[in-house]
Amino acid sequence: MAAAKKAVLGPLVGAVDQGTSSTRFLVFNSKTAELLSHHQVEIKQEFPREGWVEQDPKEILQSVYECIEKTCEKLGQLNIDISNIKAIGVSNQRETTVVWDKLTGEPLYNAVVWLDLRTQSTVENLSKRIPGNNNFVKSKTGLPLSTYFSAVKLRWLLDNVRKVQRAVEEDRALFGTIDSWLIWSLTGGANGGVHCTDVTNASRTMLFNIHSLEWDKELCEFFEIPMKILPNVRSSSEIYGLMKISHSLKAGALEGVPISGCLGDQSAALVGQMCFQDGQAKNTYGTGCFLLCNTGRKCVFSEHGLLTTVAYKLGRDKPVYYALEGSVAIAGAVIRWLRDNLGIIKTSEEIEKLAKEVGTSYGCYFVPAFSGLYAPYWEPSARGIICGLTQFTNKCHIAFAALEAVCFQTREILDAMNRDCGIPLSHLQVDGGMTNNKILMQLQADILYIPVVKPSMPETTALGAAMAAGAAEGVGVWSLEPEDLSAVTMERFEPQINAEESEIRYSTWKKAVMKSVGWVTTQSSESGDPSIFCSLPLGFFIVSSMVMLIGARYISGIP
Repeated sequence: MAAAKKAVLGPLVGAVDQGTSSTRFLVFNSKTAELLSHHQVEIKQEFPREGWVEQDPKEILQSVYECIEKTCEKLGQLNIDISNIKAIGVSNQRETTVVWDKLTGEPLYNAVVWLDLRTQSTVENLSKRIPGNNNFVKSKTGLPLSTYFSAVKLRWLLDNVRKVQRAVEEDRALFGTIDSWLIWSLTGGANGGVHCTDVTNASRTMLFNIHSLEWDKELCEFFEIPMKILPNVRSSSEIYGLMKISHSLKAGALEGVPISGCLGDQSAALVGQMCFQDGQAKNTYGTGCFLLCNTGRKCVFSEHGLLTTVAYKLGRDKPVYYALEGSVAIAGAVIRWLRDNLGIIKTSEEIEKLAKEVGTSYGCYFVPAFSGLYAPYWEPSARGIICGLTQFTNKCHIAFAALEAVCFQTREILDAMNRDCGIPLSHLQVDGGMTNNKILMQLQADILYIPVVKPSMPETTALGAAMAAGAAEGVGVWSLEPEDLSAVTMERFEPQINAEESEIRYSTWKKAVMKSVGWVTTQSSESGDPSIFCSLPLGFFIVSSMVMLIGARYISGIP
């Protein structure tokens, strides 16, 4: 007997969520915000030299096609007509830098990922050219000069990759963050693809004036970036172009569907968490950890190491909103590191089981400063350490310490944000893949000593991109009026330890952080010289002592 047809669901909206670790395509009901189906593909990261992090732009694009195709197949199995998909939004890992040939559509080099450290000496050289009493870069962009942002990555590519230099000379080169690469490719690529970005992604390049909302001539001259290779800057919610499906994709029904939403992943999560009021904040737990607080239509400049960034601009004629942001480089990436580098877990989900076995780190502290420390320190000389080890320490304690590290880093950012905003947050809204870990969420409530509130549907990054796409002028299937937004069911985690214990753990963590600083004494990341022992991740001697400890336990027959 044929499966019964499902009731008509009304307009649907798709969202590409292209993150550092994985790509997803998700489809939502625009009237109820219900997630109907999705597909996910893990993305490879390449580490060609110490401190370098790259990805293949073609693999990223192919993963998008695969996720769209598989999600459309799943919708078909649910008897949901994919012709009901009326718009597509894009959210993306920010700052990751791609340069490609506009005539062939071929990338001219791997994507240089936001975590990459090769530009440290570029940053140091540029810093010397900024007058001490006039940091025009920070006042225009809201960002400190750091390896994190796109301008220095692009500068490195222009200095070091002959194919990029030649393409710029011959007027064939286009630059973009991942959103630009995807939108250009999905709207036709070399055959008429649209070269654009939105204000949230532009605000992370260090070339964009967050006050005038334009590429800044003075900044481009400072970084020596040719403006002709930059994408057009648009709002976060408007029709950029129509899908032109690759011949390799079976999901032909999406041909002609408008791509009409674009937000950097953290801005998308802010929209998906419906933080539309001044003072509302969310924390996303992904590869890194990002706490954003909506500051409304005014730029608030931090005195405590936070970034000032564009939160969203939901329409060409709509006002721009700003946010304060605290960025942690390594959150979920520490779990992946325990899996892929140390091999103490086989899947990322196992971390919760290991941590649950012991329920404490037993005095072990983990500072995962693999890419230096971001907010609030901005300390590129830091490297990861595990300290407080004893003969009693085992892999369960290290797993627990890794989870605690994510929570401590969030606490440092929240403290900075409370000082900048003057009104302490009464609770923290959270989202992202790691929030499925109940131990982590309880630890976070304990360490912050305020409730942690998690939506029942944690895919808020994709939801934000879908909302922006569905609400765009010319699409109009998603209302962003407060009375029309679907109520979201929440799970609450209340603090379960006393404040004094929370403070003791936090102060010990800060002591560990201080020990992680200053490991790298000679910057060699641009030459790729791996010989300087003190720049080895996790401090060579600490890993050595762990290996000796494990060996001693094995020899003595201790399990």
